[in-house]
Amino acid sequence: MLEVKNIWKSYQGQSLLRNISFSVAAGETVCLLGASGSGKSTLLRIIAGLESPEQGQVFWAGENLASVPAYRRVFGLVFQDYALFPHLTVAGNVAFGLKMLDLPQDEINERVVSTLNKVNLAGFESRRVTDLSGGEQQRVALARALAPDPRLLMFDEPLGALDRNLREQLMTELRRILRLSGVPAIYVTHDQEEAFFLADRVLLLHEGIIIREGTPAEVWTDPGSVWAARFLDAGNVVMGVVLPGGKVKTIIGTFTLKCGHVHQAGDEVTLLVSRRGIRQVSEGGISGIVTDVIFRQDGYKVILESGPDFYLPEAPQVGRVIFLEIPPEGVKCLS
Repeated sequence: MLEVKNIWKSYQGQSLLRNISFSVAAGETVCLLGASGSGKSTLLRIIAGLESPEQGQVFWAGENLASVPAYRRVFGLVFQDYALFPHLTVAGNVAFGLKMLDLPQDEINERVVSTLNKVNLAGFESRRVTDLSGGEQQRVALARALAPDPRLLMFDEPLGALDRNLREQLMTELRRILRLSGVPAIYVTHDQEEAFFLADRVLLLHEGIIIREGTPAEVWTDPGSVWAARFLDAGNVVMGVVLPGGKVKTIIGTFTLKCGHVHQAGDEVTLLVSRRGIRQVSEGGISGIVTDVIFRQDGYKVILESGPDFYLPEAPQVGRVIFLEIPPEGVKCLS
């Protein structure tokens, strides 16, 4: 439905977006995930029609949107700062876009009530938005975006200003709403938890380039680059030296090399070593002195003196030497 083709954009002489291309299918939620300054929000504004690219095109159902102003694209936008009108009631905010469509008042009223029901704000029509909590204001912003029946929903860090518990609650509600509505969506965030929770597909942006895309599981298990692995904190990134016979020696142990690259003995490589699926054994494998043990809800984060950390179901004693067995699938070659 949405196609973004070869988008280029610069800022103060520096390339911000470089040859960006991707698509969003019907009913699909795509998350643009990356650090601050990676160009995510600028790309969203270009798709919305609020900025123009220097090169490239945005298409909807095959139509080039270059000459279509933002208000005629029928795309819904939700921002981190809510962008609500403080002088209007909840109903007034939700109805704002509907009035611009010149709909009959009866239909506007019906849509306001229906949309507020979808976001669990039934009965809030006459409330002032300034009297609402942050989570309630964000629901109003979502209702305002949903009310005109948008062809596409776009979210720019919408949960960034909320505390953890409220953010998790709204993530669950947002996922439910997106699934029920069937509206395709683009969700911009720097938070991988949000991206992996909400997305059907993740696009990982770095320095204006999409360096990895796939389902959340695909991106997490195979980040594809050193930067992506470190950004996602997907495991221990360690340097190694290729040995004869397809082995790699690292500071935390020697592993069998499974890699799509061509390497010779003596080459330096970078490995991604998973923190999970690790077994504690009586001898062999990786060994190290435990320097710290941190409780996590699903186990214990164990930090070794040599630097790496792993997750174990039971807590070893600090100061003790332990031996760990890493399954072959827990080691990937990044370069």
